[in-house]
Amino acid sequence: MRALIAAAIGLAAALAIVLTMAAIGAPEGKTSPKPLLTTVPSAPGKIPQTK
Repeated sequence: MRALIAAAIGLAAALAIVLTMAAIGAPEGKTSPKPLLTTVPSAPGKIPQTK
């Protein structure tokens, strides 16, 4: 029974946080126009080639 009560309290707290964040809204600002530069990782066990 205690576990059920603890789960209900945790769920209520999580729901309260989500609703609060939804009410506040997204922060003001803009995103960067530059794309993120990423590379594809090599396969495991493969030796990286140098140029």
